[in-house]
Amino acid sequence: MDITTLVGFVAGIIVLCTLVLMGGSFGMFYDVHAVIIIFGGSFAATLIRFPLSSILHGIPLGAKFAFTLSRLNARDLVDELARIAEIARKQGPVGLEKVETDDAFLAKGIRFVADGYDLEFIRDNLERDRDNFLMHLDEGSKIYRAIGDCAPAFGMIGTLLGMVQMFSNMSDPSKLGPFMAVALLATLYGAIVGNLICLPIADKLHVKVLDEETNRTLIIDGILMIRDSKSPALVREMLLAYLPEKHRHDESEPVPA
Repeated sequence: MDITTLVGFVAGIIVLCTLVLMGGSFGMFYDVHAVIIIFGGSFAATLIRFPLSSILHGIPLGAKFAFTLSRLNARDLVDELARIAEIARKQGPVGLEKVETDDAFLAKGIRFVADGYDLEFIRDNLERDRDNFLMHLDEGSKIYRAIGDCAPAFGMIGTLLGMVQMFSNMSDPSKLGPFMAVALLATLYGAIVGNLICLPIADKLHVKVLDEETNRTLIIDGILMIRDSKSPALVREMLLAYLPEKHRHDESEPVPA
């Protein structure tokens, strides 16, 4: 679980709920017309921008990865690949058949080495897998960003519609309040959907894309070196280059000045 995403959402909801309860009740902040213009309009505009298949795939994928972390970070992957290289050196590719790992992408690479596939096959397959995954994750980020851009705009559209309806019924004071509520709540809903939900998720997914690209490229290089029978020390040394300087050493080791 990515605790920062969860804490951010919970904190945002608590702030909004506190402000609502300090000034009234939840009922006064609900309007079906505002809900229709924000969610219906944003969905319609997103359908125009993206194919339906991309939306149905990108929204749940984005939500999943916004709230989850990789099972192994880059430092853990370096240690894991060095351990696997040691096993391969002592027992050969056959020894890798019993190796277990929490990372599905790494497990796939280990299986290729254990089955004796050549370097080009392993490289092409893993790179294609990585690129497809990153493409779908980036697509999810773009979809959430599109919704985040649309929602405040449709909030403004809802405000304009409410204002037009209000000024068209100035002769009937009983209708002014509901139309003004539509106008204001549409702006409120658009701001919340865009700035608390969709745009933060889009930014978080962008960060996840960069992290996953680094991790999966690191795995590919490590697997290829293991397939090429490189020593565990060389595998570790080469893969540490993917990490920032301060993360290239164990906590027990002094960091060079």
